[in-house]
Amino acid sequence: MSKTKNLGEFEILVLAALVRLGADAYGVTIRREIEERAGRDVSVGALYATLSRLEQKGYVSSRVGEATAERGGRAKRHYIINANGKEQLDKSALALGNMLKGIGPWPKTLNLQA
Repeated sequence: MSKTKNLGEFEILVLAALVRLGADAYGVTIRREIEERAGRDVSVGALYATLSRLEQKGYVSSRVGEATAERGGRAKRHYIINANGKEQLDKSALALGNMLKGIGPWPKTLNLQA
């Protein structure tokens, strides 16, 4: 039996934010995306710990951008989901969707019919 690297709920939210944000994914935008879409408060520490863990799992890569005056000469670290991360996100979303089907009632916007 192979050892899988299962995703936790917050890891799923972070990966989904990376997909949505594309090249504009860095700490502030990832945090904002999760807070706005999931209605969940996100601490900076939890976000960066999760991004680091996702990099260790091989689902995310990062690069340091150019320093900017608006950040006092500091550079942003940009994150991108890779093919392994997308595959694992798809597997997790499918598993969650399958578990939730038929146990509603859910708001119609979720579209989780049996």
